[in-house]
Amino acid sequence: MGRKRAVGGIEIPGWAWLVPCALVPVVLLNLGVAWLGGTQVSPLSFSFLQTKARALGAYVAHRPECVLDGHPPLEPLIEDTERRHGIPPGLLKALIQVESETRVHRISPAGAMGPGQLMPDTAALMRVEDPFDPAPSVDASGRYLAEQLRRFRDVRLAVAAYNAGPGSVNGRVPHNGETEFYVAKVLAAYEHTRPKAPVVAKRPAGSAAPAKAPVARKARPPDAPSKPSTAPKAKAPVKPATRPAAGSRPPAKLASATR
Repeated sequence: MGRKRAVGGIEIPGWAWLVPCALVPVVLLNLGVAWLGGTQVSPLSFSFLQTKARALGAYVAHRPECVLDGHPPLEPLIEDTERRHGIPPGLLKALIQVESETRVHRISPAGAMGPGQLMPDTAALMRVEDPFDPAPSVDASGRYLAEQLRRFRDVRLAVAAYNAGPGSVNGRVPHNGETEFYVAKVLAAYEHTRPKAPVVAKRPAGSAAPAKAPVARKARPPDAPSKPSTAPKAKAPVKPATRPAAGSRPPAKLASATR
């Protein structure tokens, strides 16, 4: 039997002292993920210990590279990735907003990393060496989402496969207490990030056509010459009466028929 120690008059077996020693690494790991990764996780969480440890190691390896330089804006990277991989405009942006709130250094309680929240195995599958580097991380998220869109040919199912894995999607969104709410959040965000269709005003039926506006006459410049008035038509000259020549006898008057 192990040696017993008395604490406050209570005897505690020796093996019981090993429990706090075993909890210390777990607590430190969870606190590191919560503090460095900007997430909420219970200090006594025993879930995904290995993936959280790998994510924390990747973060520690990445952080010195961006302390001085920082990172470029995410939005141009996301839009370029959508065009390059044929993703509907705004869909990848909505997904990243839900996944990480566009935070480059986020670590989830399950150990997912970066803006698109890639799991360590998924990042390795997509050949991403640093999931916290925005350019390759966003590109890998876009490639993975485009692959699900080609596979399922449905936005809802593709988003569900991004969250739960394609093997969990059998023609419908899996109801596992997480994915169904995740899909609803992404689609709600997609309504705001997708390009808006132009609004075409329709004329109400039976309404009269609007009267045409009078055509304004072109103003004449002040220095323009005035339009010449139309000259009146010239009358034909009247032929003057011919006078008899000098010395000629004027014609005799006709005699009256009766005297």
